[in-house]
Amino acid sequence: MSETDISDYIAQNPRMAGVLFTICLLLTQTGNASAAILGTHGGP
Repeated sequence: MSETDISDYIAQNPRMAGVLFTICLLLTQTGNASAAILGTHGGP
């Protein structure tokens, strides 16, 4: 799949651009939350 195919698909389905943006936003937030949880150590 080339870059023009993807841009044509997004142009024909503008709602999918919002869906892709939301998925990227959720993945970013999940990564930050898991890093914050795993970054603390209660051990010696």
